[in-house]
Amino acid sequence: MKFQLFRVIILLSFGAIVFQLFQLQIGSGDYYRRLADYNRFRLVADEGPRGVIYDRNGSILARNSPTYAIAILPADLPDDKAQRAIIYNRLSSLLKIPASARLAAGVTAPSGVPAPARFLAGQKSIEELVEEARSNPFAYLTLKSRVARETADIVEEQRLDLPGVYVLREATRTYLPGENMAHLLGYTGGIPADRLKDYEAQGYELNDRVGLSGVERIFESDLRGTQGRRLVEVDASGREIRTLASEPAEPGNNVVLTLDVNLQNAAVQALKAGLKRSGAKAGALIAMNPNNGELLAMVSWPSYDDNLFADGISADDYAALLQNPQLPLFNRAISGEYPLGSVFKIVPAAAALQENVIDARTGVVDSGVIWLPNKFYPDDQRLAQPFYGWARQGLGLMNVTSALAWSSDIFFYEISGGFQDLAGLGLERLAYYAQLFGFGVPTGIAVPGEAQGLVPNDRWKRLNYAQSWVTGDTYNMGIGQGFLLGTPLQMLNATAAVVNGGTLYKPQIARGLVDVSGRIVSQTQPEIIRQLPVSPQSLALVREGLRAVVTGGTAQAINLAAVQIAGKTGTAEFPGRRDSRGRLPTHAWFTAFAPYEHPEIALVVFVENGGEGSITAVPIAADFLKAYFHLPKDAPLVQDKTDVPVPGPQLNESPQAGAIVPYRPADAPPTYRVRVLAQE
Repeated sequence: MKFQLFRVIILLSFGAIVFQLFQLQIGSGDYYRRLADYNRFRLVADEGPRGVIYDRNGSILARNSPTYAIAILPADLPDDKAQRAIIYNRLSSLLKIPASARLAAGVTAPSGVPAPARFLAGQKSIEELVEEARSNPFAYLTLKSRVARETADIVEEQRLDLPGVYVLREATRTYLPGENMAHLLGYTGGIPADRLKDYEAQGYELNDRVGLSGVERIFESDLRGTQGRRLVEVDASGREIRTLASEPAEPGNNVVLTLDVNLQNAAVQALKAGLKRSGAKAGALIAMNPNNGELLAMVSWPSYDDNLFADGISADDYAALLQNPQLPLFNRAISGEYPLGSVFKIVPAAAALQENVIDARTGVVDSGVIWLPNKFYPDDQRLAQPFYGWARQGLGLMNVTSALAWSSDIFFYEISGGFQDLAGLGLERLAYYAQLFGFGVPTGIAVPGEAQGLVPNDRWKRLNYAQSWVTGDTYNMGIGQGFLLGTPLQMLNATAAVVNGGTLYKPQIARGLVDVSGRIVSQTQPEIIRQLPVSPQSLALVREGLRAVVTGGTAQAINLAAVQIAGKTGTAEFPGRRDSRGRLPTHAWFTAFAPYEHPEIALVVFVENGGEGSITAVPIAADFLKAYFHLPKDAPLVQDKTDVPVPGPQLNESPQAGAIVPYRPADAPPTYRVRVLAQE
C-alpha cells in the first residue's frame, strides 16, 4: 500500500513538472521569449549632431565637442535595494550628486561612505532620478555630462562592481567666443520641468538638451538633429555584442549669423578699455549695417561664459553670477531701458522740419536758460519756471544744424514744447514721431528678452502719477529726458533710419541656414518695419547736423582724417545720488555712422553711469571704428578745419558771422526768437 502511494506521488510530481514545462515552453513561451529578448536585444537611440553656428565669414562660434557622460540603465540595476544603495553612494562620491533624497536635503552620509559636502540647491538625488526613469527602464538616464576623462576611466575600471552604470560618449556644446558673445549665442541645457510636456509633444525625450537662451533657443528646431536608432544585442553584463539593424542619425542645420566675430572682439576690447578709462562698470556697443538692418556686433558688458551653462553650471558659479552687482546675465543692449539724453534729439529735429515747425533758416538764441511762464499767471515773472541748457553761459544763435552740433537744449526745448511765438511740436506730435522712429515698442529682434522702452503721454502720466502733462514735460522729452526711456538697440535703429533715408528695418542676427553639405536651406531677407514719413530733405539736414557734431561740435575727438564720421553725443541724467555740486549721475551715449557720404556702418555706444558722452562714449566709438576701417590706433584727426561746415544764420551780435559759438559772449542780448533770418 505504501509502495502504491509512493508511485502515485512520483507520478503526480512528474505530471506537475511536465505540466509546468508545458506552461513555460508552450503556454507562456512567447511571453518568456519576449522577456529574454528584452534583456538580450535593445533599441539604442543615437543623438543627431546639433548644427554648428557660424559668423558671417564662416568662423565657427558654437560647435560640438566629444566628451563623456555617466548614465544608468534602470533595467540593469540590481533588484536588491542594499546593492543599489552601494552603487548610488559610489556614484555620488564620483559625480558630486546626492545619492538619496535625505542626502540631497543635507543629511550626513552613512559612516565610511564618502559624499560631497555641498549639492546644488534643489538637485534631485540619484535614487529619485532612477525611480522617475523606471517608466522606461531601457532608456539611458544621464546623471552627468562632460565628466573628466579620469572619472570615466574609474567607472570603466569598476564596471563589474557597478552593474547598470555606463560611460557614454556624447557631443557637448563648446562656445569659442566665450563671454565675448554669450548674450547672443546663449547656451543649451536640460529641458525645464515646466516645459517638459511641450517638448515631449514635439518628439523630445526627458534627457534631451535644448537651447535655453540666445541663438541656441531661437533656432532650436533648426539646429536640432534627427535622432537615429540601433537595434543591438548585449551580453549578461549589458555590453554591446553586435548591431543587428540601424537607422542613422541626421545632423541639424547650421546657422550663419550676420555678426562678424572679429568686429565683436574689437567691440569688446573698445568697450572694456573705455570702461576702464572712465571707471564705469557696465555698458553696451552695437553695430549695424544701416542699409539692411543686419547686426555686425552686439556687446553687453559685463558678460559671462556660456560654456559654464553648456552642461550644467555648478552651484558656486551660478551663485557668483546671481550675486554680481553688475548683473552679467543682463543684456543691456536690448533689455536695458534708459533715459536717452541728447542722442534722442535727432527725432524732434526731423519731426520739427517735417511738420514745418522750423526750417533750415529758423534761429534760436541759446543764452543758457529760458523762463517758461506760469500758464495761470503768464504775466507774473516771479512764477516763471527756468529751463537751463547744459551750457549755462549759452551757445549763441542756433539753427537746427548747429543746435545738433552743439546739442543746444534751449533750441530743442522750444521746437518741442514751444515758446513765445513758436508753437513747437507739442506732446502729441513729438510722441507720434518718437513711435515712428521705433521707440516705445520692441524692434522685433529675434533675441529673447527685448524691452519696449517708454514713450509717455498725458494718459500715462495721469495713471502713474495722478498728474496732468505740462509743457515742462514736453521740454524734457524733447531733449531725451523726463519719462522717456529707450534701449540701446532702439536708439541704433532710429539712427540707421536717419542714415539710410527713412527706412526702419527690423534688426537681423541671422543670414540663413545651411545643411551639413553646405547647401543653402534658407536665407533671411531684410524686413522693413515702416518707411518714415519724413522727407529726404529733412533727413539730409539732420545728417548735416550729425556731421557737424564731429567736425566742429561735441564729438571732435572722433574727427578722423581717414574717414568721415557723423554722430550725436548724449549725456542722460538718471535718479541717483547727487555729487558735491548738486548734479545728478549721468549715462554716456554716442550714436554714429560712417562714411558720411556712403554709410556702411552705424553704431551706438552706451556707458552706464559713465558721465559725459563726449568724454566717455566717443573714444570707445573711435577705437571701434578704427578697427572696422583697419586704421592704426593712433590714426590722425583732421587738423585743418577751414572746411568745417557750420551752416545756419547768425545774429550780428555774434562774435563771428557763420560760426558755431560754443559760449555766449558777455554782451549777448537776452533770449529771444528770430523765426526766419534774411541771410543764409
